Amino acid sequence: MTWQKYGRGGWNNLGPMIAMMAASAASDWEDGERRSRSRKGRGWQDGAGRTKRRGRMFAQGELRLALLALIAREPRHGYELIRAIEDMTGGGYAPSPGAVYPTLQLLEEEGQIKPAKAKGKAKSEGGESETGGKKPFKATKSGKAELEERAEEVDQLMERLGAHGERAERVREKSPDLFRAMGNLANVLKIRARSGKLDQNTIDQIVDIIDEVAKRIERL
Repeated sequence: MTWQKYGRGGWNNLGPMIAMMAASAASDWEDGERRSRSRKGRGWQDGAGRTKRRGRMFAQGELRLALLALIAREPRHGYELIRAIEDMTGGGYAPSPGAVYPTLQLLEEEGQIKPAKAKGKAKSEGGESETGGKKPFKATKSGKAELEERAEEVDQLMERLGAHGERAERVREKSPDLFRAMGNLANVLKIRARSGKLDQNTIDQIVDIIDEVAKRIERL
């Protein structure tokens, strides 16, 4: 098992990933409770219940649309966009830099966004932005036109992200100790990884511990 600093499965995404798992599990539990109450009220209907999106926050093309919509609201660079989506989802999900930056490059190549002047920053003699390499973008006329044409789709997407954030907040209110404990686990693993104290043998031991805890929870 090889852990990368960035990208899918990286240590920097571990905290949001664990939080998203907890929120998803709690959401499933709440849905089960609602279905149970509904069945008691009106009887069992074969095939009842809605189909849920599992495993992925965004369907194909939705991350592109979300980034474009957020940039149209306010010029942002990649890190700000990652944090904006994380905030919208209540900390339950943050897209990886490996997904965001190529998508921004695609939007720029399509002519939907273009570099914007860095907020409160002057330019160096070479014309480069003095923002530590962070390049903010703003929406072009073409990008804004696309958002107008797909306004209903954008509204539904943003509403879904907001609803996920509300669910995550409700879960945190119900189970603060659970989120604290899971946050502690994520932080300990990230600190160990960044300090270089995670060789293969240590990783294998941690995996065994987590697997054992999962089995004990399953038997409760």
